[in-house]
Amino acid sequence: MNEFMPLAKSLADAAGEILRGYFRQPFDVETKRDNSPVTIADREVEQRMREMIEKARPDDGILGEEFGIKHGTSGLTWVLDPIDGTKSFVMGRPTFGTLIALAQDGKPKLGIIDQPILRERWIGLEGQPTTLNDNPVRTRTCKDLDHARICSTSPARSTTTGPAYEIFDETHKRLAWGGDCYMYGMLASGYLDIAFEAELSPYDFAALVPIVKGAGGHISNWRGEELTLNSDGRVIAVGDPDLWLIVERIMRRSPY
Repeated sequence: MNEFMPLAKSLADAAGEILRGYFRQPFDVETKRDNSPVTIADREVEQRMREMIEKARPDDGILGEEFGIKHGTSGLTWVLDPIDGTKSFVMGRPTFGTLIALAQDGKPKLGIIDQPILRERWIGLEGQPTTLNDNPVRTRTCKDLDHARICSTSPARSTTTGPAYEIFDETHKRLAWGGDCYMYGMLASGYLDIAFEAELSPYDFAALVPIVKGAGGHISNWRGEELTLNSDGRVIAVGDPDLWLIVERIMRRSPY
């Protein structure tokens, strides 16, 4: 996967340049069919990244949030989320990010979380240490669930998604809401211990997989199974593998 890193970084550079031009500026916000917001920035960024990929790697597939699937013949698929956390972007909060992943036969092998306002970029590559701005990062040691720092995007989903939201509800003294992909960067850097979400699409989680794993953490679906582009969208990441063993036992007692 090393040979694809220059292109992946160029995609992140191009996305960041566009997003910095729109951040905290006036622009229209539309509502998609799933009631999520979308902006001109989302579409412009993804279109630019697609053009770059198609020029450099015409045989590769592309899966993006805004413009769907382009099937390829190489066995490689670029997975793009131009703005993960559009609500935060619209509100002027720098906790959104551009997600770029490269999957081989449906399995994420390379991932980037790029926060262009804070200029923070996490890079994960299968078999290599995760970096933040080219410096290696590691998850932190935490072997006690009571002292774990936990984050999830929204409590609004708790009534429909079950087990994880019942285990890590608002009564946990170290739980915070909000963060989108930025949560996983913080987990990889050792500031969080658990991040969990449901109803995600592949472009929401593919880039996170090599980043969390390369920092020493665990990331899977709620059953502990490997995440692929066909996973069901229920994602949990745990920084300390020993803490995952505790969480896994609890999850196995649930009906999910």
